Amino acid sequence: MATDPHQPLHDDVRLLGTLLGDTLRDLEGPSLFEAVERVRAAAKQARTGEAPFEGLTATLHALSVADATTVARAFAHFLGLANIAEQHHRIRRRRDYQRLPDAAPQRGSATETLGQLLTSGADPAELVRRVAELEIELVLTAHPTEVVRRTLRQKQRRIAELLAIGDRPDLTQPEEADRRRRLREEVAATWLTDEVRHRRPTPLDEVAWGLVAFEQTLWDAVPSFLRTLDAALHETCGQGLPDNAAPVRFGSWMGGDRDGNPNVTPEITIRACQMARWMAADLYHREVEALRTELSLRTASPELRERVGSAPEPYRTLLREVADRLARTRDYLERLLRDPATSVPEGGIYDDPTELALPLELCARSLEETGAGILARGRLLDLRRRTRCFGLTLVRLDIRQEAGRHASAVDALARAAGLGSYAEWSEPERQAFLVEQFEAGAPALRAAFAEATAGADPEDADVLATAVAVATIPPGSLGAWVISMARTPSDVLAVVLLQEAAGVPTPLRVVPLFETVEDLRNAGPCLDALLQIPGYRERIGGRQEVMIGYSDSAKDGGRLAAAWELYTAQEEVVAACARHGVEVTLFHGRGGSVGRGGGPTHLAIQSQPPGSVDGTIRVTVQGEMIDANFGLPAIAERTLELYTTAVLLATVAPTAVPAPAWRVRMQQLADRSRDAYRTLVYETPEFLEYFRLATPEIELGRLEVGSRPARRHPGTGVESLRAIPWVFAWTQTRLLLPSWLGVGGALGGAIGEGQLEELQAMYRGWPFFRSTVDLVAMVLAKASPDIAAHYDQQLVPPALQALGEQLRRQLNDAETAMLAVTGHPQLLADNPVLRRSIDVRNPYVDPINLVQVELLSRLRATDAEDPALWEAFTVTVNGIAAGMRNTG
Repeated sequence: MATDPHQPLHDDVRLLGTLLGDTLRDLEGPSLFEAVERVRAAAKQARTGEAPFEGLTATLHALSVADATTVARAFAHFLGLANIAEQHHRIRRRRDYQRLPDAAPQRGSATETLGQLLTSGADPAELVRRVAELEIELVLTAHPTEVVRRTLRQKQRRIAELLAIGDRPDLTQPEEADRRRRLREEVAATWLTDEVRHRRPTPLDEVAWGLVAFEQTLWDAVPSFLRTLDAALHETCGQGLPDNAAPVRFGSWMGGDRDGNPNVTPEITIRACQMARWMAADLYHREVEALRTELSLRTASPELRERVGSAPEPYRTLLREVADRLARTRDYLERLLRDPATSVPEGGIYDDPTELALPLELCARSLEETGAGILARGRLLDLRRRTRCFGLTLVRLDIRQEAGRHASAVDALARAAGLGSYAEWSEPERQAFLVEQFEAGAPALRAAFAEATAGADPEDADVLATAVAVATIPPGSLGAWVISMARTPSDVLAVVLLQEAAGVPTPLRVVPLFETVEDLRNAGPCLDALLQIPGYRERIGGRQEVMIGYSDSAKDGGRLAAAWELYTAQEEVVAACARHGVEVTLFHGRGGSVGRGGGPTHLAIQSQPPGSVDGTIRVTVQGEMIDANFGLPAIAERTLELYTTAVLLATVAPTAVPAPAWRVRMQQLADRSRDAYRTLVYETPEFLEYFRLATPEIELGRLEVGSRPARRHPGTGVESLRAIPWVFAWTQTRLLLPSWLGVGGALGGAIGEGQLEELQAMYRGWPFFRSTVDLVAMVLAKASPDIAAHYDQQLVPPALQALGEQLRRQLNDAETAMLAVTGHPQLLADNPVLRRSIDVRNPYVDPINLVQVELLSRLRATDAEDPALWEAFTVTVNGIAAGMRNTG
């Protein structure tokens, strides 16, 4: 009988669960432990149908609120431990693939992908060139629903490390006993650590949190991944990755995303860049010191000798200069963070990554020339590759602001310069003004800049001051200037002019972000008009970057309609740029959850329109997904590999253009889905009240989980609510409405008209349609209508409960349609590992939901502030998020 490859995961989960039980018994007492066991048994019986759901409810009601909250906390901790075990199992499975010489390559690996492309006829040398020229940028963003504290993340990493030790085949009994003791200590320490934030994080807290990913994993994962890629190229194509190739780089929005976040000021942006530069200098300094220890050689090339003279250890002499300059750079930035008036020290600092790279290149050439090439290909090569990937800043920070704010700032600037009121002009008049000004160097606006800033209202002054900050920040620290809610060419031109007027020496590329359904439909015409302007086209160097927003489009029209709008918008953007001889980089604003465009990376990239991924792509990695994708070194390497192979495949072997009939059918499905979604969400008068009562949306807005407000503008409607908390609220109740609403009616209607066979053919033959259907199916498998019904019964007045019943019927309709289209007997039948994971988790998440409902009832029944209730509520939020494996 074949060994179950997932048995080690089951063993790890069982071990961690046992250790948690021991911890509860020791620290909370046997009665609490017994209560946890009673609730667990009742939850499992309810899930298997052995006992009615009311039995679980009665078991919890027999407990006091304090004890019920502790029970919920215990289940939340178990789910967190299960998540750690699953992450580690991913690493274990990857190692299994790599360890067995005769095993088939892991799906999505570089070896598998390159072999697949060679089999299809690709030229080996051309593949190497394509890989070397890839430009993939992963942009880390803060997340207003990131619920796990950094302290707990660090403990979870230590637990993962101890699980890895258990995989050693040569582990002795004393070593195993010591491992279990340390695991028990970590589980106990986690239980005794406060998981609730008592202070809302600042933008700089978020910057520090993001930089931890570089310090703890990415710094080492990047060169390790590049070695794997290099080996795969050697094995399959006969030549390796060029030393100077950097297929993956990193950006960030933390400290630069000011759209609707008044807490992100110009000063914050400057400090965010300084913090990143400080960490980069510190990491480089450590690495150079380690390299100095290694390169104790006496023999050197004449070129190196000419540089260092007769020093007995030439490499160490040269690298001492590098290390000293890095130390000065690090110390200067540390002082600068305390005192902005700090002056640059004597001897200079590193401002240009080329200055750091040159001595390292010299060392490499010398080692190769003197027969010590093996040392040139070790730690030194890793360091050289880091300089290409990370520069001197680790990340390049984007600036993001809403288009209306830019327009208002230009108006303030124009009025201060005596040039009229920009706000009152038509779109053609605005374009003419903007082009005339930036082509002339904007002398009048430059002269009036300081006066305009001083006399403007605070919001306009902030935009103008941001442009000045951009002018002072070293160029290598910054990436793009992203314009939220972009709709017209003047939205883009306004940012070009603001940078010109502020005297930005190296202007940032300007990136329109098309978000709503209407704006996505207008993206192609907008770019057509923009690229017809010669002065603008000359400035972009033959490439335009365009961002498409998944979150707001889904909130506007539902997931299915948004997916199609995003697909066709990309086609129009690519076509518009091609008409003007301009290359395009698409920037995907993907979220963590399916309702916000999330999902498996490899499949998502492969399902993009043909030609939209041409060796370049930018993608946001949001909050919780940073830890999921980069929290452990081996998972970070796998994530980088999947992005690289997916982009390579989409570039070299793009998917076929869908059949015209399929496009027509997809448009019909999208229209039906959007109509059903908007009818309910935006046109049903009682929906908003139902939403606010049936979900913890209001209460979530009070949690100390992010620096950004939950709403972009003042208001109470769905329109003003950000897409992330909109999804987060429905995730907590496990109805997950934004991810599937409208899908069942659209597919069911087509099936009722006799189109099932066509839909099944689309599912089999069109990657875009298949990925869209599979992602919705995954959400439906996670949904729990019984739990959502309990929220209704306890929190929603009888007059509104019919709406909840209608939604649950639509959920069931969506599942029925999904099974018909996929031909599967049950949801996730083709993914038994995920199916089992969800089934195992459900009995642990259910009690947390029931406790949350009770807490919401109590919170809403009194106007008095009860910190204990709010802390308990936060515990349930964390637990449900852990069980669902995403927040928003």
